[in-house]
Amino acid sequence: MDIVIKNCNNIDTARISLEFGTLNIKYGPNGTGKSTIAKAIELKSKVDGNLTSLQPFKYRAENADQKVTPSIEGTDDFKTVSVFNEEYVNQFVFKQDEIVKNSFDIFIKNADYDKKMKEIEDLVAEIKETFSKSQDIDEVIKDLADLSESFGKSQSGYSKAGRIGRGLGNGNKLEHIPEKLSPYTSFIKSDSNVKWIKWQIEGNEFLKISTDCPYCTSPTEDKKDTILAVSQEYDAKSIEHLMALQGIISKLGKYFSPETLQNFENIVRNKVGLKKEEINYLIGIKNQVDTLREKLSDAKSISFFSLHDVDKVQQRISDLKVDLTLLPCMISDDTRAIVDQVNACLDSVLSKAGVLQGEINKQKKGIETTISKYKEEINNFLRYAGYKYAVNIQAEGHSYKMKLRHQDFSEYIENGALHLSYGEKNAFSLVLFMYECLTKNPDFVILDDPISSFDKSKKFAILEMLFRGKKSFQGKTVLMLTHDIEPVIDLIKILGHTFQPTPVACFLKSKVGSVTELGILKSDILSFPQICMENMQTLNEEVIKIIYLRRYYEIMDNRGNEYQLLSNLLHKRPVPTTTKDGPERLMTAEEISSGTIAIKEKLKSFDYSTILNKLIDKNAMMAAYKASDNNYEKLQLFRILDSKNHDNDVVKKYINEAFHIENEYIMQLNPHKYDFVPEHIINECDHFLNP
Repeated sequence: MDIVIKNCNNIDTARISLEFGTLNIKYGPNGTGKSTIAKAIELKSKVDGNLTSLQPFKYRAENADQKVTPSIEGTDDFKTVSVFNEEYVNQFVFKQDEIVKNSFDIFIKNADYDKKMKEIEDLVAEIKETFSKSQDIDEVIKDLADLSESFGKSQSGYSKAGRIGRGLGNGNKLEHIPEKLSPYTSFIKSDSNVKWIKWQIEGNEFLKISTDCPYCTSPTEDKKDTILAVSQEYDAKSIEHLMALQGIISKLGKYFSPETLQNFENIVRNKVGLKKEEINYLIGIKNQVDTLREKLSDAKSISFFSLHDVDKVQQRISDLKVDLTLLPCMISDDTRAIVDQVNACLDSVLSKAGVLQGEINKQKKGIETTISKYKEEINNFLRYAGYKYAVNIQAEGHSYKMKLRHQDFSEYIENGALHLSYGEKNAFSLVLFMYECLTKNPDFVILDDPISSFDKSKKFAILEMLFRGKKSFQGKTVLMLTHDIEPVIDLIKILGHTFQPTPVACFLKSKVGSVTELGILKSDILSFPQICMENMQTLNEEVIKIIYLRRYYEIMDNRGNEYQLLSNLLHKRPVPTTTKDGPERLMTAEEISSGTIAIKEKLKSFDYSTILNKLIDKNAMMAAYKASDNNYEKLQLFRILDSKNHDNDVVKKYINEAFHIENEYIMQLNPHKYDFVPEHIINECDHFLNP
């Protein structure tokens, strides 16, 4: 199938071929439009399919001669598209307590997990139904928790800093208003007493300004002691704690035994503060409150997660039943009604405890198998790629989380984002992107320059992880856009037969806004000596043949007379010189003859003087430059013409070095066929030659 993209960013038109069910590699230099291709396909797959954000800048101006609309055709088969790019890596969250967000959904929560979980939930459905239908139980659990928290945090069970300690530590001053403050009784006992006390205390500041009331300007001299007594006897926070405590007791009263409730209310009405025996009595109530609350909460949350670490499910469920005779403070009709409901549900579950135990064990085994597989796959990748990290997936609450550990540290890393390098984050993001795609199963996967930043060993480890084995992108339609030749060499030339189905590759070229592609076969990936020999036999331009022959000798590490002679020729020296044996000197006639004979074995028509005359003839070289339709060869001709005088050092360095000797790879594509020199560099050359 073909995808046709028009008027998107720097692309006027692009036609991209795709083969379904395999890896499609699109290799091209930066600036070709690879990311625009990825973004256009991604945006088209969205609900609205809006491509407006890709409108070329030349058509955005109000006075633009022509208004065009970005468009893409040929993607109708792709309803869902997942894209790995820099944006994905940047939004990828390495959470503080796990290495990847949604690790539970990615690695554990599959169809089999959901099926088994439903079977377990069906066995405890009566408990869930009881709690969902009875709002009272949830409210009781909440109110019991509020009461327990009122005691504050202390090993003894009671803290002076807690709500009870703050509200009753100096006696209940809502019940026992000091005599001198009796004129304020209606304010102190009002529903707005906390606000009033705050207002009263803050208003003391105004007494420093004048002895008159700040509201009515009446004299306050003889009432000043009474006014100040409010702040001496009360503070708003203590009253707030006391009122909250009274509210909790009011709601929970019906769940206490009559005797307990009476004693509790008497203690709350205490005038002078709490005695030791009263504190101990309250701690006893708290212990029974906590027991009832915990049992109700545990019964409500009964599930696979609450039982998966329990050796004997039957015993655990039996232990959740509430024996009110052992909680005398909580014996009342209302408490008994709730407890009886819950106990009855637990009895029903107990009758199915054997089946429940079996289903839980099956689910545990399935999860353990899944975790073991994923751990092995990811940790093998990390080890083979040379990363000193390992992952583990473990239960936490009602979920599972992927944790990260460094091989030199026994504990889990709390915040991976602080420790992982840019490359390590990319590697984790890419591998986990694959697992996320396997879970979501999109119609189409795009990898936008995924591995260019990695070294060679890591690149292949990632490719193997992504495209080999059942748990990989094998068999899925994947588009990999890259400016890196190595994956092309590995997956097309060297190891293509080991990846099934065999990947396909194309070279992308952009010229004047038009992106075209040229297929890359195994036979197209050659060693550079092979490329040099092929071009010397097939090309017509004699100067280009000389360039390739010199490069051939250079790659073969032949710096003999033939190499020296060609170097002199390309430097336009009428009389050849050499530095082969020491300081620069003229080449001897014998050396020139020897070099010429060796060159003629490769290029029969070689004649030093004839080619030199052409090289120094600027018009002839300009004609050759203009006649060439290959950017790589244009660049070589430009170097001969006048590249040393280019006024931009960056461009000069690029021209003189970046594409002078491409011996970084043993294998590469023939630059005559696959024109990888960026268009803007040739534009610079054109501009320099034709200012």
